[in-house]
Amino acid sequence: MNKKAIAIAMGWLAISSVGHAAKPNVIFIKTDDQRLDSLSMTGHPVTKTPNIDQLAKEGVFFENAFITSPICGPSRANFFTSQWERKNRQGFYYVSKNHITHELFDNSWILQLKAAGYFTGYIGKHHAQVGPQKERQSYMKENIDFCYMKGGHLGFDLMKHKEFQNLKVGSQIEGLFEATEAFMRPGKDKDYFFDNAHASVADFLHKRDTSKPFALSLNVNLPHASSIGGMGANPKDPEMYRTLYSDVQDDFVFPDGYPNIQVPLPDNVFRQDELMGYYRTTNPRALLDKKTKMARAVTAIDMMLGKLRAELEEMGIADNTIIVFASDHGLLLGEHGLGGKTFLYEESIRIPMIFYSPFFTAKERGTTVDELVVGQDLPATILELCGQPVPETYQGQSMVPLIEGKTVEWRTEVFCENLFTDQSYPRMEAVRGTEWKYIRYFSKENDRKQYLPVASIEGEQPIYEELFNIKDDPKEQSNLADNPEYRKVLDHYRDRCQKLVFELSE
Repeated sequence: MNKKAIAIAMGWLAISSVGHAAKPNVIFIKTDDQRLDSLSMTGHPVTKTPNIDQLAKEGVFFENAFITSPICGPSRANFFTSQWERKNRQGFYYVSKNHITHELFDNSWILQLKAAGYFTGYIGKHHAQVGPQKERQSYMKENIDFCYMKGGHLGFDLMKHKEFQNLKVGSQIEGLFEATEAFMRPGKDKDYFFDNAHASVADFLHKRDTSKPFALSLNVNLPHASSIGGMGANPKDPEMYRTLYSDVQDDFVFPDGYPNIQVPLPDNVFRQDELMGYYRTTNPRALLDKKTKMARAVTAIDMMLGKLRAELEEMGIADNTIIVFASDHGLLLGEHGLGGKTFLYEESIRIPMIFYSPFFTAKERGTTVDELVVGQDLPATILELCGQPVPETYQGQSMVPLIEGKTVEWRTEVFCENLFTDQSYPRMEAVRGTEWKYIRYFSKENDRKQYLPVASIEGEQPIYEELFNIKDDPKEQSNLADNPEYRKVLDHYRDRCQKLVFELSE
């Protein structure tokens, strides 16, 4: 009899009505700026990701997973609230002046599990404002049992931040895994972690109650460009950060026509030279270096997942632990002559998303779901897999029926938006279906550094539009918005976009 069968027989595990454990452990690994095509299994020509690929083989892979606000802070707020940004109004605080309320945070998947008796943890990057700024995230820190985080970017060397100076390992991925071990196994060999914690985090690092199931959100700040700059600079960094993939750099793929790709947007919408420095992609040598370092980072994340799964096996809890893997959004690397995020092209909004549960049936394991899912669906899915009710405030839906292969009514289009108007990004809205995508852009001169979630509702008109047949033109190279043959399609999506603006704001 295996461990799971013994646990069920002894009454340690309850099985919910959907055929999954009522209170399994949950680990949600969230990466940063990781594109859908960054994995071996999704066709990356260089990066090796055997552990992530294996997780998908044993779990469920969502090949059409989207982030509806593709930039760090808003996307993470959407994961917390299970709402679109125009509903939760959680842009970057310094622009929006809004925050996640205590009530909304109480409804987050992690605090819902805490209310159900879970020991909770949050490790790594935090980029969403919980409670008023004057609270300095105290509500989040005081309500999560093990809160080991820093707002904003972490950089490659964690040791430069006071919050992480109790670690023995400074390189980001390895240091965050060290913290994860301290969370999962707070035994005698981890006393140093708690004893040497900086005062700013010490009060929020409780040792795990092993009688409870646990829920952990593990948030890495890689392969984000802000964290690859110092990669391998410290002699103590693993050698892979200096040399991995250096011998196969000729195998990296660049967009067709690179580097002579003109930005398809008019100057009054956006110009390449307005991008932040670390997102510019016009220099081939610099872009190759970025691609190489990002590949090293993704492989390091993959290795961390392998170590994590080995640790769960060693602890004897792998048979009762759900693992969720997803990114906060993708990233443009020269496509459309652009870099960075926020743009609503495929490279920016599509992400890798995997759900693994030891309680999936043989029929469920190793399957691919092709329905359109969004980051907001992830919280409801976790809660249902744990046998918990889904709060009424959620706009996302549980994906459990899709995992189970049931025929259910599901969305056939996704509304995406960018409300971040700093760093010269334009305000944008889009509807992405299975065959067509419509994107509309608003005046950067009128919108600059303003937070305007209701501008479309109040009648502000776009200054530029794009329409792509993504079925025939998956790289979005041919804008059909001005083609009279597609006027009916354009009018349909104009109308649909405006209706979704209203519906998702309610």
